Amino acid sequence: MTHEREITEPVALCTSQGRLAREAVGWSRTPLHDTALSGGWGRNKRWEYWCLTTPTHLIALTVSDLDYLALTGVYFLEYGGVELEKSAISPLGRNVRLPASLDGEDIAVPGSVQVSITREDGGHRLRASCRTSEGDLAADLFVALPAGHETLSVVIPWSDKRFQFTSKHTARPAEGTVTLGARRYDFTGAWGVLDHGRGRWPYDTLWNWGAASGTQDGRVIGLQLGGKWTDGTGMTENALCVDGHLTKVGEELAWEYDTADFLKPWRITGSDRLDLTFTPFHERRASINAGLLLNDTHQCFGHYTGTIRPENGGTIELDGLLGWAEQVHMRW
Repeated sequence: MTHEREITEPVALCTSQGRLAREAVGWSRTPLHDTALSGGWGRNKRWEYWCLTTPTHLIALTVSDLDYLALTGVYFLEYGGVELEKSAISPLGRNVRLPASLDGEDIAVPGSVQVSITREDGGHRLRASCRTSEGDLAADLFVALPAGHETLSVVIPWSDKRFQFTSKHTARPAEGTVTLGARRYDFTGAWGVLDHGRGRWPYDTLWNWGAASGTQDGRVIGLQLGGKWTDGTGMTENALCVDGHLTKVGEELAWEYDTADFLKPWRITGSDRLDLTFTPFHERRASINAGLLLNDTHQCFGHYTGTIRPENGGTIELDGLLGWAEQVHMRW
């Protein structure tokens, strides 16, 4: 069990010298950190990752700036059908500039894979376009942030020189369309998850991340689960979101899964607030080994079953909550 401080007032992530401001270490129910990074060129990592899921298909958009290169990506999956992934790399991050904070400037990335993220009243507008082997893809989606809907923001402190701010949003209602060639996919009733990250990372990192969103017995449920990369820091990125109210989970979770077969069921335990089994139906595999840069990703999409125990909410049984679980090894 960690002893995590809840932050309730705005705070700067870094000192004027670019080191971690110790008063920034903690978590909040809404983003309160100014995450402008100064210095540390080459180790700074900034990204936005959105994934919108429906019972039959999903789309994920990535915009990232790693200082020495930027990556823009689109991933689309029709369960049991078409799967496609397109990405574009920009050396030295040309044409990609991410704002310092969630309330910063809008994002527009030109090029062969175009992505724009625009703040609108009540949420975010996501647009994307690219050419694929299945035809031209175009996405126009809106992810709402209902009034009072709480999200998890947390600072992970490896040291004064290495630290990460992450803001994870689950169970945000979404709508819109994706067209792929002559096919049209409806995202009415979709759920959106955001991973907003700003930080200065160690070179070699291994992590688990799990997320899920949906309704169970009339209640809106969001799961945010992490592991490995936060171990020993005194902070976790674990939380439950039920009907818009966040319950922080302070324990470091136990992740059990078979690295020889990621499609076997996973077990996620370690807290009296959750006892979960994740059963995948699809594995997305991404691998890059380019000398100094390595990315080995196993992202599995599937369903969560088990129990969660939010604050003041009793025990909630989960049966088939759609989401994902992943193992990622990065050298970057």
